[in-house]
Formats: sequence, structure tokens, C-alpha cells
Amino acid sequence: MRRSRVAVLAFVVSGACSIDTLAAQAPGSLSDTTRKFVVVGEPVVVLANATIIDGTGAAPKAKQTIVIRDGKIAQVGPASTVQAPAGARTLDVSGQTVIPGMIGMHDHLFYMAAGGRQTPAWHTGPRLYLASGVTTIRTTGSMAPYGDINTKYEIDAGGQPGPHIVITTPYITGRPGVADIMELVTTPDQARRFVDYWAGEGASWVKAYTDISRADLKAVIDEAHRRGMKVTGHLCSVSFSEAVDLGIDNLEHGFVTATDFDPSKQPDVCPVGSMTRVAAANPASDLGHAVIKKMVDHKVPMTSTLAVFEPFFPNRPVTDQRTLDAMAPEVRQAYLAIRAHIDSGPAVHWAFTAEMLKNAMRFEKEFVDAGGVLAAGVDPTGIGGALAGFGDQRNYELLIETGFTPAQVVEILSANGAKVLGTYDRVGSIEAGKAADLVVLNGDLPSDPSVIRKVTTVFKDGVGYDSPKLIASVAGRVGIE
Repeated sequence: MRRSRVAVLAFVVSGACSIDTLAAQAPGSLSDTTRKFVVVGEPVVVLANATIIDGTGAAPKAKQTIVIRDGKIAQVGPASTVQAPAGARTLDVSGQTVIPGMIGMHDHLFYMAAGGRQTPAWHTGPRLYLASGVTTIRTTGSMAPYGDINTKYEIDAGGQPGPHIVITTPYITGRPGVADIMELVTTPDQARRFVDYWAGEGASWVKAYTDISRADLKAVIDEAHRRGMKVTGHLCSVSFSEAVDLGIDNLEHGFVTATDFDPSKQPDVCPVGSMTRVAAANPASDLGHAVIKKMVDHKVPMTSTLAVFEPFFPNRPVTDQRTLDAMAPEVRQAYLAIRAHIDSGPAVHWAFTAEMLKNAMRFEKEFVDAGGVLAAGVDPTGIGGALAGFGDQRNYELLIETGFTPAQVVEILSANGAKVLGTYDRVGSIEAGKAADLVVLNGDLPSDPSVIRKVTTVFKDGVGYDSPKLIASVAGRVGIE
């Protein structure tokens, strides 16, 4: 991947890493590499006769027409009343569904897979996210932050196709930690210095990880808020309730990382094997209701990442062909081997049970029913079965399985992410005046959840990208670049 070193350094120094700095892209600003994936580039475009799920929580609407002008939604309404402007390119999308661009709230620019493999995904990740209908991502923890920043710069400049990127710091944790990719802090002063440094580099979110202490997390939160940043966490040593009391802005992964439910939990310690003990607990107990109430009362949203957990559970549909086709051959082989082990026999040889996944789903449903704001992301890690973009789509199907309606799930995948990021005035729903970040799906999504995988065209700032062509461009490459 070639970049101008001077341009990259100028970008880094500017600190321009928030979605707030982005201007709408137009075909004229795109490189030859990016333009070859563009199928709709006219300034005025009409999507006629669609079924729309608009992201606001409203019920699906049939026979709707959307007018896109200069990268924004100019008009949306019944096809019988919305007229195509003179000179517009009109696309009849009868029998198709249009939803807002998804906002991936746990969408790394690296990939981890079976056997401990971990690789950057600065080429494959952005293409798969965009192809899948994810038009904005929050990186939510970085292995190589300057690679993320430079990738964001290149996409913003039109050099390669990809989503809007909201930059999160590298992971910050305590000992024992993961020394090769994370900042290990042992004092509040060190934690504050970490936040100050990455604020200067343009990060807008901080990612706290499993072994951070309460004192250090408090220092992170206070310094981040002083610098206009927010903090999220994949926690363990600090429980959800403790983190809410400390002032955290977002909690990742949901039930299985909430050590409030681990009876062996000690202060500031992440208990070994905690995840399976938590997953076996009752999310609808009095304790579950108390944890949820605290989160809701303090307006702390939660990020669902069901797609990354699902491959750990036996007898789940997690070997779809398009995922296998996207993987590098050696990654595919390792993934299929561990999946065969998981599915091979009695649960005695594997810690995760089907009931645990149901518990995680139930916690998320209880949270939303109590008034909580649930967003979602893929987290392309674990044993490698949840790929960038494809996992975001799989979250739709899993949230339907959880018991949410199609309108609720689209709201979770789009509007709620925008609300957490503070950008809902511009993205996250299909409303006049907002950016034309839209996903065209071939089929009736309200009646068939699998339609979420049938993306034809993804509009980002009104420019339409060819989804199948983007996917084909990374076939066999996930896990090697």
C-alpha cells in the first residue's frame, strides 16, 4: 500500500481522525483504484420503489423513493408522491430493501484467527466492511495505530475504498496484560500520559482492556473527558457496575465480559476462566436486573458482538461459503479444523454450551427492553470465523434470533451506533438532510433475515459501490494482509 509520507505525516500532526472532519466524497476525488468499484457516481440519483427500513425504529415501509443529491438524502417518501428531478439517474429497486449504512462499533482493522494468527487488515478489512454495507467503523482498539490512521487518511483522500473510520487508541490494560500490542499501566499518572499522547495524535476514543485497575481506569476516563474523548472497555478486572460508577462511556461485548456475575471475582483482578462462569449465570436474575438498571440510569450504551462469540459454540451455522472463500487457504484450514473439534462430540471437551449463547442474547434483550442503547460490531478476532463486514451482517441475523424486530435490529446496527458516536445528526438513518450512506439489498429483508447478506450496492456519501466486486477483490486474502 503506497502513501505519500509527507501527506501522512501532515495528517497525523493535524489530529484529523474523527468522523467530524470528513467531507462528502465525490467521484472526482477518487483514485483510479477506488473508481473501478464505483457503479453509481452521478450527482443526482433516485432509488425508486424500495422497501425501506429507515433506522429510526419505525416499521418497514414499502414502495418508497429516495432522492440523493450531492452526497445527501434530498427527499424520501412514498413513490407515488416523490418525483425524480430532471436529469437524475433513476434506479428502479422494486423488490429490494434499502437500509442506512451500518455503523460498526467494534470493527478492528486487524484480524485474528485460529492458532493465534494475527495480521493487519488495512487492505481486506476496509473493502469487506464497505462491501457488506458498513459505512462507518470505530476501530475500538488497535494493534498498529499508525497503520489505522494512515488507512483512514488514504480512504478519506479517495485513495482506496472503505468506510468512514473513527480512530480508537491502542489497548490500555494492567499487568499481566498483553505486552506486544498493549500499553501496560501501573499508575494513574502513566494512564493520563497515555491518554494525552493519543489525544494529540487524533484518537477520539480510548479502549480499556481486561486487566486495568479501577484507579487507572478512573484516571483514563477523567483525562479522556478533559480532552474531549470517550472511553469504552472490554473489561474483566473491573465489573460493569464498577465501570459505570467510574464514568465509562460504553461497554463492549455484553454479558460474557460482565464479571459482576462471577462469584470468584476479587477487586482489580480478572479471574482465570471468568468468561465461562459468567456465561453460565442467569442474566435475568435480580443481579442482572440491577446491573442493567445501573447502565440504563447512567445512560451507558453497550456494544453487541454476538458474531464473534457464535463460532465458539457447537452446531452453529458458521462455515458459510463466502467466508471460507475470503480466507487465505491456511487460515481456512485452521478454522475448519477447530470448528470440527467444537462440533465433534460431547460437551465435556469444550467449555461453551448452547445455553451460554442464549444467555448472552437474553441479556441484550433485557437491556434494550429496559431502555438501554444497544449498538453492534463484529470484532474480527476469536477463532477467525467473524470476518470484517460479514460478521456485522451476521449480527443482524443473530439479533433477530434474539427476539428483536427487523426495525429494532436496523436501528441497533445504524442509528444507535451514530448516537454513541455523537453523529446521529448526519448519519445513521434514512432522513432528508443526512449523508446518503445507504445499503441496497436484493430481497425483502423484513421477511427474510438472510437478505442482509445480499448486498448489491453500497452508497457512501452518495457514491454507489459494487459490493460483489469489492468482495471478489479480496478473495483468499483475509489472514495474510
